[in-house]
Amino acid sequence: MKFDSRPILSFCIAAIMSVAIASHADETCNSPYMSGLIKGQEDFVHVWTLGVPGMGDGSDKLVTIDANPASKTYGEVIHKISVGGRGEAHHMGFTDDRKYIWAGGLDDSKIYVFDVGTSPSHPKLVKTIDNLPAKSGFIGPHTFYALPGRMLIGNLSNAADKGGVTGMAVYNNKGDFIARYDMPASVIKQVKGDGYGYDIAVNPAKNALLTSSFAGWNNYMRDLGELMKDSEAMKHFGNTMVMWNLKTMEPEQVLAVPGAPLEIRWALAAGQDWAITATALTSQLWLVSRDAQGAWQAKDVAAIGDPAKIPLPVDISISADAKGLWVNTFMDGTTRYFDLTDPEHPRQTYSKHTGSQVNMVSQSWDGRRVYVTSSLLSKWDKQGKDNEQFLRAFHWDGHELTPAFEIDFTKEQLGRPHHMKFTANPPRVASLTGASVR
Repeated sequence: MKFDSRPILSFCIAAIMSVAIASHADETCNSPYMSGLIKGQEDFVHVWTLGVPGMGDGSDKLVTIDANPASKTYGEVIHKISVGGRGEAHHMGFTDDRKYIWAGGLDDSKIYVFDVGTSPSHPKLVKTIDNLPAKSGFIGPHTFYALPGRMLIGNLSNAADKGGVTGMAVYNNKGDFIARYDMPASVIKQVKGDGYGYDIAVNPAKNALLTSSFAGWNNYMRDLGELMKDSEAMKHFGNTMVMWNLKTMEPEQVLAVPGAPLEIRWALAAGQDWAITATALTSQLWLVSRDAQGAWQAKDVAAIGDPAKIPLPVDISISADAKGLWVNTFMDGTTRYFDLTDPEHPRQTYSKHTGSQVNMVSQSWDGRRVYVTSSLLSKWDKQGKDNEQFLRAFHWDGHELTPAFEIDFTKEQLGRPHHMKFTANPPRVASLTGASVR
């Protein structure tokens, strides 16, 4: 099933293009044309957290932490709101006006909409969307990518066989389903698509939407140790990326990127024309850029740690000027920094062991603060003493990560912390083109 995308997205392109040049930072992986990015000090960090049976209320929850050093409650949990169940909380994303956060569960496929605009320190759950499988046929909502008036959702699986073949769904900001787009499983420009999906990233100036690939419910909801011993199951991971025409939502090229390419970051600084990703299973950085003929190509440009030891790179965060990249590797608990001054030849210039297991990494717009969380998936996290569950905040001076504060999510009976988003009190929020108010 496929819907005509023209009435959905054509009206968006003018708005996207008008601000594309001004947006040149990921600021925890937000859409490049989103309003209200935080150019200065963030006030709050919101953490989408997996519930753990017997820990607190056992539910998935949105946890809010005071991140402003000038506050009396700096580095403390100031608010939490449970959703009343466990659905494998994973990723979340702002709406285009930054007033709401959409957060999804990879197991139950529910989507929760939180109001963070009215009172950033005390978000409220205002809507639950439970019709994704029925409306789209997809399950496992992963990436929430804001378009003007719309939310584009990248999914990991499908409701029919719970495998990796999947697609994207579009909702309007009111929570109404609009359309679905299948990941290509045919040959496009000599490369066959595998139908798998994971992340979404847009470069509006190039009319380009890039997607990556991972695995379906049958894999990500299995115990990691058992999964890695199952040779057949290990064949069912994505090995492609897809370049889409943003305006028409048609796949234009499939790129071979073996080893489960995960998070995608476009370099949106002036004069740049490339994106970067990391492959989980092969521990490589891959560059997606145009060749001399103007066609997109993907090539591996650097190893992450020792690939033979499968450090498992899980998240990346690009700097505002696209000259640096943070990479977290789950298995060895390491946070690495790569110099991207020459994106064809990234160089690791710094590393720090930041936990027994680390997953998400998010940096502030100015690059002076870096946040790390620990949980990957409920059935993939480590056991025993290595099952640390935390948010750790660091200062970054360009040479060393130094601790700012830490929240022990197990001690606080909160659960397993995963994805992070920043907010600020209204007077401190800046538009894409404006300066932050101090």
